[in-house]
Amino acid sequence: MRDFVLHHTAPRPVPLTPGIRLHTATDVTALWEATGHPDPPFWAFPWAGGQALARHLLDHPHLTAGRHVLDLATGSGLVAVAAATTGATTVTANDVDPLAGTAATLNAELNHVTLDIAVTDLLDTDTHHDVVLAGDVFYDRDMAARVLPFLHRAHRRGATVLVGDPHRAHRPRHGFHQVATHHVPVPHDLEGTDHRTTHVLTPD
Repeated sequence: MRDFVLHHTAPRPVPLTPGIRLHTATDVTALWEATGHPDPPFWAFPWAGGQALARHLLDHPHLTAGRHVLDLATGSGLVAVAAATTGATTVTANDVDPLAGTAATLNAELNHVTLDIAVTDLLDTDTHHDVVLAGDVFYDRDMAARVLPFLHRAHRRGATVLVGDPHRAHRPRHGFHQVATHHVPVPHDLEGTDHRTTHVLTPD
């Protein structure tokens, strides 16, 4: 899988966090066809929610420094890399897609940080991490319906929960408040626009 990711991507700086580079694809359609997977290759691009959340962590490193962090649905590992850069004690990058696990591993190496990779579905479990991060997880009704209870359980146990969301269709209308807003450069062919106003949210 390392060879597949390396073949279809190239290291590029992330627009909103140029100090972080990711193995990034240029042609989403060609890559999607090559994966043979019904879902888009979420691991191959810096999505708006992840960019905003990563920027927020870099601007406020005390949120994750010295703490045990879980990055849920990590995709490329962008948010996990940002958390590790701030000096988090441990960072677990979680995704159900093995290619995402591979991409996050490669991106950690590219940025000289260490991540614990967990390729598994955690949404029906309870986490005991100090910080739970989720970038761009409300793109799908079924995903949102499973992610929200997980995030609320973590919040009730005392974890710091932060979500990056660019007004996706299934974002929560209640139970969260905004702590930051970013205007995020995004690939036009993916988003149909060049920028997305993206909020960092936390549970009430």
